[in-house]
Amino acid sequence: MNRLMLLLLAGWLSAGEVSARIELPDIVSDNMVLQQQTEARLWGTAKAGATISAKADWLTQAVDTKADGNGNWQLLLKTPSAEKKEHQIVLSEDGQQQLTLSRVLIGEVWFASGQSNMEMPLDGFWNCPVKNANEEIATASENTWVRMAPIPQNGQTKPVESCKGKWQVSSPETAPRFSATAWFFAKMVQRVLDIPIGIIACAWGGSRVEGWTPEEIVKTYGDVDIKKEQKDGWNGSWWHYNTPVIMYNGMLHPLRHYTIRGFLWYQGESNVGKDQTYPERLKTMVGVWRSEFGGTAQSLPFYMVEIAPWAGYGNEWPSAPLFRECQHHAASIIENSGIISTNDLVEPYEVNQIHPWEKREVGNRLAYMALNRTYGLKNIACDSPEYDRMEVHGDTIEVYFKYAEQGLSPWQDITGFELSGADGQFYPAGAVLNESHKSVMVTSDKVKAPTAVHYGFRAFLPGNLKSVRGLPVVPFRSDK
Repeated sequence: MNRLMLLLLAGWLSAGEVSARIELPDIVSDNMVLQQQTEARLWGTAKAGATISAKADWLTQAVDTKADGNGNWQLLLKTPSAEKKEHQIVLSEDGQQQLTLSRVLIGEVWFASGQSNMEMPLDGFWNCPVKNANEEIATASENTWVRMAPIPQNGQTKPVESCKGKWQVSSPETAPRFSATAWFFAKMVQRVLDIPIGIIACAWGGSRVEGWTPEEIVKTYGDVDIKKEQKDGWNGSWWHYNTPVIMYNGMLHPLRHYTIRGFLWYQGESNVGKDQTYPERLKTMVGVWRSEFGGTAQSLPFYMVEIAPWAGYGNEWPSAPLFRECQHHAASIIENSGIISTNDLVEPYEVNQIHPWEKREVGNRLAYMALNRTYGLKNIACDSPEYDRMEVHGDTIEVYFKYAEQGLSPWQDITGFELSGADGQFYPAGAVLNESHKSVMVTSDKVKAPTAVHYGFRAFLPGNLKSVRGLPVVPFRSDK
């Protein structure tokens, strides 16, 4: 009996030792990218009260911390300037080496979130391809300085402390699951800065802004019944994409300790029709995110994407164009933010397809904004031309633009304009460039006395007017 008790006790102690070993969240893994020139946070669990040490090969001394009474611990590693070199971090508990993190890079880390057009992988969706995807996947190993951590959908009714999603080196095996928009962003930034780039890709197709905001805030929104929507949203083993707060709880909150440079946001399709509330709700969400990740508006920029043309919103007056308008308003009221336009990035046959195949230029335009505003490369243009004012000359409206100092293109065969007269009925219009004024002359044979001009101001009305740097004119209405 005594021998049996001793064996059981030894087994219990052995199991206790195993369970007390250092455990890390998925996101703290081999192949990860740490934010350069900062104090990058590592965290996990261990034996309660244990001393946790991290020895990074770029530091002369280990960094120590103590686990609390529940075994939770955090520590900060001071990181040097980015370099194209792999590193190693050794973690110890009470002086006993336990874990080694290998092939760690130091560079720039961005958090890419939103709904399906951000989630859309290089492999594409059902009947929805990504342009040049096969080439990108085949050559992905040329860009091993780009790493991505795809985060699986994980809806939770209460905030949780862990979720799946490990860092992956780009290769033909891993790239098909990479967010296409985020991939092209990372490739361009890496190409320009010539340093490692990491992307945490954390998106859920169809999600609303309310899905990425905590419950204590969403419950103050009179048009959202959290309990009802969470109950109705459950379908056996998955959450409905429209369900509020579950993305914040299960995907954002568990990653909040990771040290990042900023946010990329491609979302809004599921909030179309809510243009009156969206800007302030997005601003609130961004404030929460910045606080959660331990940053400020100055330290954590927020760059977003205008929803693409899609006839499914309905071309009658005009939920989709009003929503695009409110997105640009949101960018104007959220500090240290910006928005790129996508009105020109659809094919005619994509009129009924909400997932346009052109993701390279979306990622590139986000990269141009980050390179200009975050990294200070001011000769890289990032601001699309925007409507400034108009003048009526008989049967012609002359339109002037901001952010078009070098003029516009093309000179003729310009598409996307409409005119109306006093009756408020809009008709397709032709347009040509007035090169001396750097303005556009708009006419329609159906409107002899025009009073207002629209550009791209429908659910699906792509235009081709751009700055000389190829940035598209933002959809607008003069009669706002």
